[in-house]
Amino acid sequence: MFRSPFFLFIIFLSLLSCEEKKITNTHTEPLTKEALDLRNQAIENHKKQNFSTAFDQFNKAKKLYEVLKDSANIGYILIEIADIQQVNGDYYGSKETVTEAIPFVKKNSVYTASINTIMGIADKELALYDDAIFYYKEAIKEYSNLSDKYGPMSNIAAVYIQQKKYNKSIEILEAILSQKILDDDSLAKDKSRITDNLGYAYFKKGDEEKGFRLMNEALQVRKEIKDTYGSIESHLHLADYYAKKDPRKSDENATEAYKIATKLNSIDERLEALQILISNDNTNQTPKYTQQYFTLNDSIIKVRNNFKNKSAKIKYDAQKEKQENETLRLEKAENLLSLQKAKYQRIVFAIVFVFLVILIAILIRYFRNKNKAIKVKTSYETETRIAKKIHDELANDVYNVIAFAESQPLAKENTKENLLQKLDDIYSRVRGISKENDSIETGADFTKSIKEMLSAYSTNQQNVLISNLESIDWETLDDIKKITISRILQELMVNMKKHSNASLVVIKFESTPNVVLINYTDNGKGCEKSNLVKSGLKNMESRLQAVNGSIEFETEPDKGFKAKIILPN
Repeated sequence: MFRSPFFLFIIFLSLLSCEEKKITNTHTEPLTKEALDLRNQAIENHKKQNFSTAFDQFNKAKKLYEVLKDSANIGYILIEIADIQQVNGDYYGSKETVTEAIPFVKKNSVYTASINTIMGIADKELALYDDAIFYYKEAIKEYSNLSDKYGPMSNIAAVYIQQKKYNKSIEILEAILSQKILDDDSLAKDKSRITDNLGYAYFKKGDEEKGFRLMNEALQVRKEIKDTYGSIESHLHLADYYAKKDPRKSDENATEAYKIATKLNSIDERLEALQILISNDNTNQTPKYTQQYFTLNDSIIKVRNNFKNKSAKIKYDAQKEKQENETLRLEKAENLLSLQKAKYQRIVFAIVFVFLVILIAILIRYFRNKNKAIKVKTSYETETRIAKKIHDELANDVYNVIAFAESQPLAKENTKENLLQKLDDIYSRVRGISKENDSIETGADFTKSIKEMLSAYSTNQQNVLISNLESIDWETLDDIKKITISRILQELMVNMKKHSNASLVVIKFESTPNVVLINYTDNGKGCEKSNLVKSGLKNMESRLQAVNGSIEFETEPDKGFKAKIILPN
């Protein structure tokens, strides 16, 4: 019978809770001094932007504070580590780290405000905008001083700009600027940043005159107070403003932003400036900018991946050490248990094991049936799409050729040539449909086949840029997921060729420990989101659902087309 495993499992936990959990340490004073020295050194290196050194020192200090059971310092150090992870682009890692910090900090404190702010920044960079706004609002609740609230408030306004909710962004930024506290000279940087964002929001909303005036005003203030880093954002915003009005001035601002970002070693801003120069395509330097973009992007991905690997190794080593210590402690405790208690534990383990095996078997069967149903549905939809294409495109053409052959004198040379041309067109269409549904290379040449397929759509009028394809570890993906990726990319390119009139297509591949991300962007004519081709959209969504993936679309008239593909490893 399986009515009692939960009851027996509770008994099992109760038995384990009887074990002693006391760890003694007779050398607290030397450990305290060593931990404090490491923490202070890490803080100094963090300020000097020696992030790798600071990261190592913070982790060493954290280990010592864990021995000392100093919750306050553990929480503080975890927040600092998360901040360093964000600097190195490890946003998922930073979220894990601050989540680990939550039990060590007091509620309604400056630490919880920092945690919420870090979570907000991570979700903003991961394009999880609603989640980012939620965490920023939680941070505002934690701050008691009005001036402290301006940071997360302006961050919310920046997210609203990303979401194209310009009125909401303007309302928040106007409210902040109306406060006289920002008139203090010490807050000139903050005021100019908020002014610049307000101008950019007005510009994106359509009030270009007011937007330009505010953005230009912010740039002049930044130059006066020597806020060199802040001026990068001003020039990027102005480059966007001039993109359609005066490409030459747009290039000038993007170039200036690139020079300053290079001097300050600000990688992300350099990439953004190069993107604008490539998109403008205003000079014969575009191939050079494109090469610089890919070289720089590949370099930073490599550096950040190395940091992520280092971070993962430190966490793994710490967890391994913790598990080894826990194992030793449990072994000592187990020696105190009676033979009868050990017997009961074996019985409980057996019951729990059998229960879990049955539960796992049921779950495996359930998910297999579910995936089988999704795959059958996907196959059916694909067959329906092919049948519809044959009916709509080929059947009518064949009928027309038959009618032509019946009504025209085939003895004439020009009539014969016309008939052969029509038959050749039908043959080409049949080959096209066959090629769209042909087998796909999933082995060692998968990367090469994807590149060749995408490059085939690049012409003198349409430039297709492929970024980071080789940086993905494709061996971790099974054949079905590779086929899914290939088919969806093929459908996106066919859609671009038929409908978008794009001159530039950028396909960027990224990966995290858990997912593969593919960002498709073109500068075509776009359309209303409600007017997207439903059959094509459903086909892509069905393919991805079959492998637990998802796809998001973003498009507006005259603003291009974007698609974000998320596929679990």
